[in-house]
Amino acid sequence: MVSEDKSTSETDKIWCQAILPESSTIGQAIHNLDQVAIKIVLVVDKANKLIGTISDGDIRRGLLKGLDLNSPIASIVHHNALVVPPEMSRDMVMQLMVANKIQQIPVVDSQQQLVGLHLWEEMTTLSARANLMVIMAGGKGTRLLPHTQNCPKPMVLVAGKPMLEHIIERGILEGFNHFVLAIHHLGHIIEAHFGNGKRLGVRIDYLREQSPLGTAGALGLLSPKPDAPFVVTNGDVITDIRYGELLDFHNRYHASATMAVRIHEWQHPFGVVKMQGVEIVGFDEKPVARSHINAGVYVLSPEVLNELIAEAPCDMPVLFERLQAKAKRTVAYPMHEPWLDVGRPIDLQTANSDFMVDNKVRV
Repeated sequence: MVSEDKSTSETDKIWCQAILPESSTIGQAIHNLDQVAIKIVLVVDKANKLIGTISDGDIRRGLLKGLDLNSPIASIVHHNALVVPPEMSRDMVMQLMVANKIQQIPVVDSQQQLVGLHLWEEMTTLSARANLMVIMAGGKGTRLLPHTQNCPKPMVLVAGKPMLEHIIERGILEGFNHFVLAIHHLGHIIEAHFGNGKRLGVRIDYLREQSPLGTAGALGLLSPKPDAPFVVTNGDVITDIRYGELLDFHNRYHASATMAVRIHEWQHPFGVVKMQGVEIVGFDEKPVARSHINAGVYVLSPEVLNELIAEAPCDMPVLFERLQAKAKRTVAYPMHEPWLDVGRPIDLQTANSDFMVDNKVRV
């Protein structure tokens, strides 16, 4: 797990206990392995730069070579340990662990200073998230007619279950247990289906818009205001994004607002002619344009709510612009996970044909 604040995280206390200076002995390394019990010793220099790691196997090999408990650890340190930067995604770290058959990977920054430690056991154990997850579920879904004639858009079925329920279940898998649904159009249908969340084993509250407030305006109704960063997602986005990792990314960059973005490719249907005046200077045969698009999933810090006016409509891009105008930090979270904005009947058809078990989509 990556450290963000060494003084506040219990996990950080554990990996910090596994740190030994390079002047230590093999006996001290053995004691550390026994007491900390995370199967690794992290060896650093006086500037907290990682020199290497020591495992139980490294110690055994050293003792077989005739070293004793008073021998310096410099003779057994593994200097070429696999390390990762703080920004590497959880999924990529786990892939590295599997590929290299290891259970621990140190995290170092660009100056090679030790800033954390990924542990397989922790990465495969669900961590509870006290943060709110707000789902915007008040839109009319006019593009999805006739499916939304008598049904709120987030309640349209995907694989036999409302889209909104898929999103909530994905959030539950990520450790979230308090959801707030912003509702307006046919909102009573949503409330009747989910109630207070007891059926799903979570808490569900509601923001009831008296008139449409856009993709961000309903957040001004939050009461009490959250005291920690919270996730916001559109109620028509089906994705495998790791909401918890998005939240960690937001915290790591000390952002006021984070927007998940993904690359969208569009191929020109024709060959493009490059010209200077009347002169032809080149050709691009059906070029592909790539750009980052808003994925409709965000993390906001509590102070962002001060930029909203009660009961006044506001869309999320406008909110980001307000923050940028005040020099507040807004960052983009590049996502690679499957994602689908179910806005049109053809998108709904795609969602139903590609949706797989365990809340995974293939798009």
